Amino acid sequence: MKSGDITELEKTIGYEFRRPDLIQQALTHSSQARELENLQASGLPTRLGDNEQLEFLGDAVLGLVTSQELFQRFPGFREGELSKLRAHLVSERHLIQVARELELGKYLRLGRGEEKSGGRTKPALLVDALEAVLAAMYLDGGLEVTRSFILHRVVGPELTRMALEAGAVLPITDFKSALQEQLQAKGCPQPSYVLIREEGPEHNKTFTVEVRLQMPGVAAGRQIVGRATGSTKKKAEQDAARQALLHLTPEGAEAIQPASKGK
Repeated sequence: MKSGDITELEKTIGYEFRRPDLIQQALTHSSQARELENLQASGLPTRLGDNEQLEFLGDAVLGLVTSQELFQRFPGFREGELSKLRAHLVSERHLIQVARELELGKYLRLGRGEEKSGGRTKPALLVDALEAVLAAMYLDGGLEVTRSFILHRVVGPELTRMALEAGAVLPITDFKSALQEQLQAKGCPQPSYVLIREEGPEHNKTFTVEVRLQMPGVAAGRQIVGRATGSTKKKAEQDAARQALLHLTPEGAEAIQPASKGK
């Protein structure tokens, strides 16, 4: 990575590294490290650093800072609620948004194979790089510097967006499991997911799924409460379950039967 690139990234993240080698390692994917090793002269090759170990450390630092912030910010939350919220904040689904905002993809050091396969936009590589950058920052500047960055760029904005208050509904990332729990609590049968349509060529299919619930007082023919289309069956099922959950909240309980009639 060129020194100009390092300076640009430092401006983006708001931190200047005393040890530039740390940030370079944080952005070096194993594909490039192994590729460079193979180009070394004959003899015992020197092992080149990549971001895998830094990713491991960054994940731990992120978890610690996030846990402490949630513990202090939401004293009324139970352990299960805190765990669910932390899981959301450190999930790939959320971290990929942060990595894209920082434009980490353009700074990655990739091997030719990863470069050709679109590695700069792969969620897993971007999230790994973000966690490695956190570790590099921690090793270079300490915990408080890293904590400030995590709270201002990773945790804080998302909590503000969610506008959480004590006792508020926590974000759900697995809607199928949440739906199952809701139905069990109500003593209702488990939902059934029905694939009703499959369209498109083999490499670009779309799937339409209905989730059908048997609620008390609702005729069997009026039990469909969610329908969604997705690029995979799992995605369509998750979105259909999300729709069904809207009908099972206390505020939407009265809407269950009308929604079923509408189908």
